Amino acid sequence: QVQLVESGGGLVQAGGSLRLSCAASGSAFRFNAMGWYHQAPGKRRELVARITFGGSTNYADSVKGRFTISRDNAKNTVYLQMNNLKPEDTAVYYCFTFWSNYDNSSFASWGQGTQVTVSS
Repeated sequence: QVQLVESGGGLVQAGGSLRLSCAASGSAFRFNAMGWYHQAPGKRRELVARITFGGSTNYADSVKGRFTISRDNAKNTVYLQMNNLKPEDTAVYYCFTFWSNYDNSSFASWGQGTQVTVSS
């Protein structure tokens, strides 16, 4: 079993910054891609950013230049630095990972979500 524990959400004014963290634990062989989705009320869950084990990244167009994703493979932790936050960034942010087991089988796991609220 793999568990993801998120932290760092909260309330911030527009233009402010937050840093989300997500620590993965469990009996995985390797945590491959890790990243973040968000879901605003009444909307579908959308990819915000993802990072591979080797460090390759991709971002949603709406956050390019404002958000930075990084990871510490020794700690199995992924981070999302969010700068210049806008009210439209308000959503629940979910951490995810695609991980592989020792028999090379692959799985996906999700965190419980952390609320980010940006006031105007």
